[in-house]
Amino acid sequence: MTLRLYDTRAQALRDFVPIDERNVTMYVCGPTVQSGPHIGHLQSALAFDLLRRWLEHRFGRVTFVRNVTDIDDKVLANATPDEPWWALAYRMEREFTSAYEAIGILAPSYEPRATASIAQMQEHIQRLIDAGHAYESGGDVYFDVRSWPGYGELTRQSLDAMEPAGDADPRGKRDPHDFALWKAHKDGEPDSATWASPWGTGRPGWHIECSAMSRRYLGAEFDIHGGGRDLRFPHHENELAQSTAAGDGYARYWVHNGLVTVDGQKMAKSLGNFTLAHDLLAERPARVVRYALAAAHYRSNLDVSERGFDEAAAALDRIDGFLERAERVAGDAPSEIPEAFATAMDDDLGVPQALAVVHETVRAGNTALGSGDEEGARAAFSAVSGMMDLLGFAREGDGSRGAAEERALDTLVRSLIAQRADARAEKDWATADRIRDLFADAGVALEDTPDGTVWSIDG
Repeated sequence: MTLRLYDTRAQALRDFVPIDERNVTMYVCGPTVQSGPHIGHLQSALAFDLLRRWLEHRFGRVTFVRNVTDIDDKVLANATPDEPWWALAYRMEREFTSAYEAIGILAPSYEPRATASIAQMQEHIQRLIDAGHAYESGGDVYFDVRSWPGYGELTRQSLDAMEPAGDADPRGKRDPHDFALWKAHKDGEPDSATWASPWGTGRPGWHIECSAMSRRYLGAEFDIHGGGRDLRFPHHENELAQSTAAGDGYARYWVHNGLVTVDGQKMAKSLGNFTLAHDLLAERPARVVRYALAAAHYRSNLDVSERGFDEAAAALDRIDGFLERAERVAGDAPSEIPEAFATAMDDDLGVPQALAVVHETVRAGNTALGSGDEEGARAAFSAVSGMMDLLGFAREGDGSRGAAEERALDTLVRSLIAQRADARAEKDWATADRIRDLFADAGVALEDTPDGTVWSIDG
């Protein structure tokens, strides 16, 4: 089956055909690092991590770029005399990296900071001025939206129905919808946040950053541009206009993830209804967080709840329990990817349907173990291992037990199982019951099979 992705620009599912099948290229808008990451940031990063992993499985190589916006109005606003903007940005960037790594987000191929591509931004702005699509006014430079007939095509909006751009002083604009490409230095802003330019000292606007950085690292045309649904307008609309107006092909597919909501309302720092990633990861194992955020389709809104995290923990316990039991008979069986799983992932990254295949295979594997069907158990183990590895759910690390702890626990449990068997053989029912109750209190489930008693964590 051909991989299909929902393209926001086309507003339809499209067969994915990369420019170069040997190297898929993808750019994802990264964080503006004015403060620490919340659950919504994790969910968005995870959506594109899952897409990247599947693209690597299908095509082999993916050049994945995710930027860091380290110069912005919000970064400057949150700086203090004791922590200048560049120090705040770096500290917050490290918090994002730590949270991403905790839930198993693969590191990008490149992760450029905006401040490292100022020259490329200025070059892009000059190309727009030369082409008649941008103009300078009092040290600011604006994109002339009425000069570009395609403006509005990403979000299917007419220009006159749009809200005016609120990213710069409107007095220097020819049209209220024109947006800033370069912002002149203002009184009260630190000198360290300004760069020399042909239009005077200043700093870049937000939108130009991604156009310049994607071109620098992926070329004038690349396969996929990703980001949250809330970035479609004005950010991505402006990116598309300023890149195509400069003569670049830009992104062939636009992929947007849904939002995290709380009681049906978008989670956002500006609304004050967010949960910081640090606090969530202090309360829940990282693998549980990853599973809970992956369980909804990437284009759907995810309403977070304690119940959702509890269900994720129980689901992982069931999967891990099977893998631990089946590993005893599977040995070094190679990983495999079932056709039903691949079909789900090829259908616009259907992770919820793919997880359903995981659980169906776990149930079949448990049945095989219970009936002594070692071949069936081995096949299920290979499939579940392959699917979980591909989805980024390693059993070691990221909050799960390490190999040494696993071996130690297995030794202790097996010792108690042997003591229980001896007690039952000697009709010492009090001792047998005491050991049974100890297992129950610890959440350990026992199953007597023709080959002996096996144990698992009771999910």
